[in-house]
Amino acid sequence: MTQPLDASRSAAPDWRLHARWAYILVILATLFWAGNMVLGRALRDQIGPFTLAAGRVAIASLVYLPLMLRLSPSERRAGREWPWLLGMALLGIVGCPVTLYLALRYTTASSTAMITGSGPLITVFLAAWLLRTRLTRGELAGAILSLLGVLLVIGGKESSAAGGAAPEWGDRVIGDLIMIGNVIMWGLYSVMSRVVTRKRATIWATAFSTWFALPFLVPAAALEWRQMPPTITVPVVLAVLYIGVFATSLGNLAWNEGVRRLGPGGAMAFYNMLPVFGVLLGAVFLQERLAPVQFLGGGLIVAGGLLAALWARGTTPEAIRPSVSRP
Repeated sequence: MTQPLDASRSAAPDWRLHARWAYILVILATLFWAGNMVLGRALRDQIGPFTLAAGRVAIASLVYLPLMLRLSPSERRAGREWPWLLGMALLGIVGCPVTLYLALRYTTASSTAMITGSGPLITVFLAAWLLRTRLTRGELAGAILSLLGVLLVIGGKESSAAGGAAPEWGDRVIGDLIMIGNVIMWGLYSVMSRVVTRKRATIWATAFSTWFALPFLVPAAALEWRQMPPTITVPVVLAVLYIGVFATSLGNLAWNEGVRRLGPGGAMAFYNMLPVFGVLLGAVFLQERLAPVQFLGGGLIVAGGLLAALWARGTTPEAIRPSVSRP
């Protein structure tokens, strides 16, 4: 009678430990990405969006190479999953960075960070559509709150002391709308990552999707270089290195591993830390100031994601356990 009880007790901390590591990974990823948004805003006049995206992906490709060499030769092939990898490359590795840096030319880092908080609910709906998962009432309620929050963020006016006056309202709306498209692409990338990492190692999916993006980004960056040559200084180089190593390499690895352990919906619940980190870093380094209505909108976005996550918290162990034994 006591042996099964002891076994169950020893098993419980096991998945909880894996859950804690998964939460730490996705939170670290959001912190790295928030720094990327602040730097992207600061570098908007020094380097173009395609050039910056190509630089970060090139650095990440070099970081992933020695990690891939640790896999067996049979595991280093793209295999039948190459269509999914291509989709991840086009949406998450090409589309997301380019649209982010393009948006940051028009709007603030704080605004983009808060809009990304709508990502959890977008990803949940995409997962329900593509993976045929069921939506809960909490997720639907959270979607409504997040939608209201996004509308408040776009409709408010903020001031920015760094780098001149705040963006014009019309320009900021353009940037915010670009960010909505960015979040949709990232949600699709997260769902595709979940599909691929069910059978493959996280580093395999992350590295191949990054390498698949290079043939698209490098020619585009070369064309942009002619029209907008980057300003090459030590601070710019250091910023690009941070973006390539932390925001791209380590950030994507941590995120994909978190998605593998938690599923896209579970990971995106903690994606709501990105608006918090983004607003804090934007205030500290760019002196960005949000309007009260935008703070309210950001609160609704975060609350919507948390509502969906808390509603589904009873399913967390099942979402984690199948992936614990995988490589």
